Amino acid sequence: MPPSRQLERPRWYSIPPRVLLFTFLLTLLAFAVSLLASILGLVLVAKFHGATSDLRFAYRSVALPVAAVAGLLALVLSLVMEVRHYRQSKALAGIVRASR
Repeated sequence: MPPSRQLERPRWYSIPPRVLLFTFLLTLLAFAVSLLASILGLVLVAKFHGATSDLRFAYRSVALPVAAVAGLLALVLSLVMEVRHYRQSKALAGIVRASR
């Protein structure tokens, strides 16, 4: 028989730091990608129209709202997933304790 792995009891206070870190990273990634895409789009449109582009539009009207929505979605979804994982781990730890 393979040696049984010791399951640690899940800790509820480890959920908020993981959720906040994941939310921050996903928000930052969404901001960077949407900013890059909007700057490229504005530069291409300005080149075709022969005008100068105002890149403040890329920050204010595109990248910031996209990052805010992505951050909110990441916060809610990661919180739901972490709570679900916590409850599942807690139930499995209880089953392991009861089987010993």
